[in-house]
Amino acid sequence: MMGYRLFSTNSQTHLPPYFIFGKPQSGDGGDIDYFDVSKSELRRSKKKVPWPLLEPRGIIGASRGLVAIVKKHWVSLQDLNLSPSRLNRRQRTQLPPFVPLRHCQTRIVTNMAISSSYTPMKDDYVVAVKFLGPQLSFCRPSRDNTHWTSIRIQDPSFFTSHVMFSERDQMFSLLSSGGDHMASWDFFKHRDIPKFRKLHFQNLPSSLGKTNNIELRDSCYRTEHLVESSAGESFLVIWYRSATYGTEEDMVDLETKGFRVFRVDEEGNATYTEDIGDLCIFLSKSEPFCVPASSFPGLERNFIYYLDVHESTQELERGGFSLCRADSAKNFSQLLHSCKVPYFFPPQPMQ
Repeated sequence: MMGYRLFSTNSQTHLPPYFIFGKPQSGDGGDIDYFDVSKSELRRSKKKVPWPLLEPRGIIGASRGLVAIVKKHWVSLQDLNLSPSRLNRRQRTQLPPFVPLRHCQTRIVTNMAISSSYTPMKDDYVVAVKFLGPQLSFCRPSRDNTHWTSIRIQDPSFFTSHVMFSERDQMFSLLSSGGDHMASWDFFKHRDIPKFRKLHFQNLPSSLGKTNNIELRDSCYRTEHLVESSAGESFLVIWYRSATYGTEEDMVDLETKGFRVFRVDEEGNATYTEDIGDLCIFLSKSEPFCVPASSFPGLERNFIYYLDVHESTQELERGGFSLCRADSAKNFSQLLHSCKVPYFFPPQPMQ
């Protein structure tokens, strides 16, 4: 029930995809450790990062290198671009407090997304926040009278959905629970009346069967993620996880079992595929995105990178999954004990 954005960049002009690892145990207190996914190695940056950005508490989402934090009802956007040219910049945008609609709540957030108009040098962009339940809220930080504009979603299948911004359609979209239809809003043209689209699944396997020798059972918990390429192709990614008991008796963790990808055409036909070409997809608690693997040497093509949290231990699971059965040996999973913020950040401009 998530969406994505695609970044067509290269290693000469942009930092590769990364996630924040935390403060180093020794050394300069201002340093920050981050994990370069393309090199599969830990690196260090001189970026001054506030402590709240290194703890999961208070963070409600991330998009385009910005992290949204709620503190005492106020919302702020913090810049986590680690490029050398922006090390001494501490960009922070203050937003007004959330206002719940009647019979809605704003304490539990599913995620946030930012429109494609956002750049470090341009401030006119739209922030969308999806709450658990029927409320979806928008805000334009550049306006003098900045406020949240909220709508009530009538269809219950969107109550647990995540919001994404479609580059191709220039609209904010939600994918329904189950992934069989989606709704889109144009903030400027039809904010109160969504456009609906039905998805028709094609070439379905006779059963869930096996993907890369991993059994996918009907009891798996699944989430759906919508992906678009710069060439106009759309993909629906289904993430399968199964329940496992954690160290605490009353805590249940979710363990990744596999993924399935469907190619979606303009008529809404979703056809199962095991080949997405040069693309690699990044799934985490932030707004998902994908990158051409050839843009950053070391990234795997036709591959899914993911970050997940084990709730019982608060350990972070970093994993990779090849969509090609022949490359199943490349699949991996690793628990990171000291990493607390499960957010992938997309390629960031170095200038």
